[in-house]
This record gives sequence, structure tokens and C-alpha cells, in this order.
Amino acid sequence: MATRQTVRFDAGDGALSIDMESLEEDFAVSVSSAADTEFDLVIGHIEDIIMGDEFQELQRNFMDSYYMEFEDTEENKLSYTSIFKEYIDLLEKYIEHQLLERIPGFNMNSFTTSLQHHKDEIAGDIFEMLLTFTDFLAFKEMFLDYRAEKEGRGLDLSSGFVVTSFSKSSLPSSA
Repeated sequence: MATRQTVRFDAGDGALSIDMESLEEDFAVSVSSAADTEFDLVIGHIEDIIMGDEFQELQRNFMDSYYMEFEDTEENKLSYTSIFKEYIDLLEKYIEHQLLERIPGFNMNSFTTSLQHHKDEIAGDIFEMLLTFTDFLAFKEMFLDYRAEKEGRGLDLSSGFVVTSFSKSSLPSSA
């Protein structure tokens, strides 16, 4: 529980009062805001990196190399472990290298800790991408989705669409 303190300074021509509780709250907000600003900066750079052509090509080439290994079964093959490790080594290191170039002094361990506190604030697609580095099931699901897409088994929404012409000739006349 915070106690309210008022400090009075007398410079001879009058007293100056400072509300210490208010000062402490302002300080806490500015520290939090600086951390939030830094986190937002890193996330912004990560968005730029993963949307970039170089990252997309790196990921696509990796997935093209291994997507046939993955099967939609409860049992996981032993080979998945080494593929997962290689994926992390390749793409996480790429992102970290890019962040170090863009943010001098960037520390991945500090960011990872911060990520746990801000996970509810991150856009879904960015969070899902970052999740593939730590969550094997998300990683496997990404590969299964990629395989389905490559094999033409992606989600087909065409049966839910109806095309109707709105030209004048198709409208009933109201005479």
C-alpha cells in the first residue's frame, strides 16, 4: 500500500510542495512506457522481417524440402525432431541477425522474456509465426497446412459462394 508523502522545500521566498506518490506513479508509467515502446519497436521490426521477400523465400524453401515428411497422425516421427531443430536454427537465427542489424544491442533472451508478458498484445499472424519456434504442435500444424495446400487439399470455400448478376436485364421490371 502506497503512503502519500508531501515534501516541502522553502527557498526563502515561499514553499514548493511535491506530491511524492504522484511523482512515483509518473516514474513507474514512464519506465513501463519505455519498455512497451521498445517491445513495440521489436515487434514492428519482426513484422517487417517476416513479411520480407528474403524471409518468405527462406521459409518456403525450407518447407518445400520437408513438407512430405509430415503426416496428419497422432504419432510423431522421430525425424520431426531434427527438422524442428533445423527450422529453429535457420529461421530464428535469421530473425535474430536481422534484429541485431536494425537494433544495436538487441538481446533475444530479454525479448523472449518480454514476449511472455505481452503475448496477448501481439497480432495473431505474428504470434503464430513466433509460436512455431517454441511450440512443436504449432510447427507441425504449419507443415500439415502447407502440405495440404501443396496437394490441393486446402480449404475450399467455393461451395459457399453464389454469383448473381445485377444487370438491368436480370432485374424484374416494375411497370
